[in-house]
This record gives sequence, C-alpha cells and structure tokens, in this order.
Amino acid sequence: MWADDAALDAAGRRLDEWESSLAERAERAKTLSARMQDLTGSARNADRTVDVTVDAAGLLIDLRLDERIRQQSAARTARQILDTTRAARTDLLRQVADVTAESLGDDPSARAIIDSYRSRLGHDQGPSDARR
Repeated sequence: MWADDAALDAAGRRLDEWESSLAERAERAKTLSARMQDLTGSARNADRTVDVTVDAAGLLIDLRLDERIRQQSAARTARQILDTTRAARTDLLRQVADVTAESLGDDPSARAIIDSYRSRLGHDQGPSDARR
C-alpha cells in the first residue's frame, strides 16, 4: 500500500500531529467552558439607584434598589431596571469575548461562540445612563 517506509512514517507523523492538535483544542474548549460558567455581568445606572447582576446565561441573579427609588414612578423604575439589565448583559458579552479570545485566539470557533452569545443576549449595547 505504501511506496516506501518514509511515506508511511510521514503519514504517521501527520496523524500524530492531528491527534495532538485535536486533544489540545478539546482541552482549551473544556477550560473555556469552565471559565465562562463562572462569568457574571453587572451594571449600575447613572444615579446609582439600580444595580443589576446577570449570570453566564444573562439571567438576572441580583437586583439592588436604592431607597431613593421610592421617590419616582413605578414605570420609571421598571425602565431603569430593564435598561440596567441590558447594560449588565453587555458587560457579560464583553467578558465572554475577552475570555474566548484569550482561550481560542482569532479562530472561527471563537467568533461563532461570541456571535452565539450576542444573539442570545440581544445585540443591544444598553442605554447611555447605565454604566458597568
């Protein structure tokens, strides 16, 4: 099947390199997954009356309202909570992009992961009165 031993050896080396590359990529993906599970995004609105934290999936896990909230309408408070939650998700997306780029570099799979998070979290970058 093989014309000579050198060709067989070269094919064996290529297979070994390919297997090593796959193992390395799998390990980086496993590490990335573990790091991303621990991420949270947070934001505070400009007047510091609303603090929001979201988990790695972008779900609200903490909401803190300052007592000054009582001096405004419920509708304004609701808008502030929603806007600040969007800003916290933007913070999460920034962290996902940083960790992914750090782990995978400029790789098509890294871009796909970031794009997936962007579509799940919403592409909205948050209002100007909510800060990370």
